[in-house]
Amino acid sequence: MDKILDALRAIVGDAHVLTGGDLSAWELDWRKRARGKALAVVRPADTAQVAAVVRACAAAGVSMVPQGGNTGLVGGSTPDASGRQVVLSLQRMNAVRAVDSANLTMTVEAGCILQTLQETAEKAGFLFPLSLAAEGSCTIGGNLGSNAGGTQVVRYGNARDLCLGLEVVTAQGEVWEGLSGLRKDNTGYDLRDLFIGSEGTLGIITAATMKLYPMPAAQLTAWAAVPSMDAAVTLLGLAHRHLGAGLTGFEVMGQFALGLVAKHFKQQRVPLYEETAFCVLLENSDHESESHAREQFERLLETAMEDGCVTDAVVAENLQQAHQLWHVRESIPLAQAEEGLNIKHDISVPVSLIPEFVRVTDELLEKAIPGVRLVNFGHLGDGNLHYNVQAPAEGDAAAFLREQEENVNALVYDSVQAFGGSISAEHGVGSLKLDKLEQHKSPVALGLMRAIKRGLDPENLMNPGRVLRA
Repeated sequence: MDKILDALRAIVGDAHVLTGGDLSAWELDWRKRARGKALAVVRPADTAQVAAVVRACAAAGVSMVPQGGNTGLVGGSTPDASGRQVVLSLQRMNAVRAVDSANLTMTVEAGCILQTLQETAEKAGFLFPLSLAAEGSCTIGGNLGSNAGGTQVVRYGNARDLCLGLEVVTAQGEVWEGLSGLRKDNTGYDLRDLFIGSEGTLGIITAATMKLYPMPAAQLTAWAAVPSMDAAVTLLGLAHRHLGAGLTGFEVMGQFALGLVAKHFKQQRVPLYEETAFCVLLENSDHESESHAREQFERLLETAMEDGCVTDAVVAENLQQAHQLWHVRESIPLAQAEEGLNIKHDISVPVSLIPEFVRVTDELLEKAIPGVRLVNFGHLGDGNLHYNVQAPAEGDAAAFLREQEENVNALVYDSVQAFGGSISAEHGVGSLKLDKLEQHKSPVALGLMRAIKRGLDPENLMNPGRVLRA
């Protein structure tokens, strides 16, 4: 091992091969559920160094774990406990290489923080719409590696839909130069889409060309009380008809989820939740004017109230109020953590089937575990729910997690499959859902995925034990 460490130091410099001291920032996952032990944390400065590190590790038979901001939720970016894996951190590679205003693109390195992309785009007069709670620390390479979603997927799509080109270091240490900003290129297999969502198991994304959009003239936020999940889906249909492409956010939040925010963050004002089953947060991005956006919102909400799918609503009067409303939504996971250990799910179901899925699965869980509490919230606009399960109020949360997680996961994932859904909507598979993927993905799909893995990484050195078993 001394030989490979010496080789890595020769490539990136002694200061950027970390082997001692507190390495928990790289070895401990975001949820603090998995702690590994790295042979070294290596921090290359550019793509050439990444390629050289990969070649050195491949020659020594040392596996690599690519890592961005280490904000993943499925245990996909931390090393195992062997002490023989190299964590390849891309955080030093954080430059914005170019903004092409005419082509509406921005080319950035993989370690660039998502918030930096947003701010750079805004300074240039554009919108980069990918937005999620960890945007102040997650990186675009990790966003692409996991095909991150967030709050504006209903209009702009996942990270995959925002990417036009990639630069990738292969498992053999070669560099694929695919940073084209072309929107049309039918010259064979789409290699870009192969690497996006592969969680570092096929190669290492080192840079990307991302789409930009015109900055809207106005963004308005509304908060609506709805009596049921059926009513929320009806409101979504009305919002599509009234707002069209202006509908850029549509989040649903259950009463218990919002009650946790009110309980644990008393300084926050949580509107309208006490007398209704669900609340919905809507965002309207208008390219005409704020008055036009407000008029559209008012017509939508009037129609929804006449139809009975909305019982009450407020429209933010200014940006500060809008931020406060979004902050309530973003505080749900934090409030749930304050309440105690819980079982998390990131699932997707066709929007039309979500009300019945919730009814059926709620009933199954309540029958199996009397008193169980359901923290149901998420991106209803694109069919993605964070359907989380909390221990009964007087129960031992740690014991609940230890004793019930496997049974709860089986029940929820079987229900998701029965409704034609997916067990991972935006968080990925990592190591946490490895076994579940084997159970819920079709054998044909798994066979194709294994063939791709063998073809691109025959020695299984790229993030082994993630997504697919060796």
